Amino acid sequence: MNPTTEHQGLELSIVVPLYNEEESLPELVDQIKRALPSRSFELIFVDDGSTDDSWNVIEQLVEANNQIKGISLGVNQGKSYALQAGFNEIQGKYVVTMDADLQDDPAEIEQMICTLESGYDLVSGWKKERFDPVSKTIPSKFFNWVTRRAAGIHLHDFNCGLKAYRADVLTHIQLYGELHRYIPLLAKRAGFGRITEQVVQHRARKYGTTKFGLSRFINGFLDLITILFVQKYLQKPMHFFGTIGVLLMAVGSLINLYMAAIRIFYNAGIGNRPLLFLGILLMVLGVQFLSTGFLGELINKNHIHNRQPIIRKRSE
Repeated sequence: MNPTTEHQGLELSIVVPLYNEEESLPELVDQIKRALPSRSFELIFVDDGSTDDSWNVIEQLVEANNQIKGISLGVNQGKSYALQAGFNEIQGKYVVTMDADLQDDPAEIEQMICTLESGYDLVSGWKKERFDPVSKTIPSKFFNWVTRRAAGIHLHDFNCGLKAYRADVLTHIQLYGELHRYIPLLAKRAGFGRITEQVVQHRARKYGTTKFGLSRFINGFLDLITILFVQKYLQKPMHFFGTIGVLLMAVGSLINLYMAAIRIFYNAGIGNRPLLFLGILLMVLGVQFLSTGFLGELINKNHIHNRQPIIRKRSE
């Protein structure tokens, strides 16, 4: 991904992941063209294993317009994988992601690019007024509140598909699972902390049905836990596992000392007391956590010489 070589002067890459959106694609292309009359751009459609006629529609659009590219993943891999496939092909200085269901308004893109040109690394859309069903909006609000508190990034809508980035931001992140929800957090972790949001228009779905499901909501929270853990303890796994291990061993040792005192000073039988087994269990778990921390440190040190510092230069 190098926006300064192959397509010199290309300003913008628009990446649109999609799944079963055949009806909306031609209309989306027309709206994007009308919204960006003075920008040089490429439009990358990533078909995430659609079972309708979406890929045939994309092929027709590609043949009719050299600004459009198509990527087919063959089978459904998820939005994060589809976005990453598009990011691997971008050539523009700036990158915009948006959904294919016509709920995102391409007219918002110009203002987002202007914000990037003023010095920001990432602009996230905020669908302040939404037209989604309650079954989607309520979980989304709760999800955004938890993510905002956990990540320390004051955004109202982490999951908005309409976002704009400097291209170099995307060279330092890798998406998988449900990590597309946390691109602002990944960008901040990579050193791109100039993040803002823009209120965007959210339109009612015109064709098809929503792809949102409860499993995506649960998986999103699991990925958030993973990111926060890796962000804090990737370079120091012993600080996490070792702390838990020491605490468990300390509690287990105190319990066993208490049981030993009872046996020695009161000559009481302790072999069948549950507290004894609890103390032994805690000590065993403590040793296991400490061992996990040591293994993490060994793996970390083994790869540290292969890590190169990220050096970024800005001409503006």
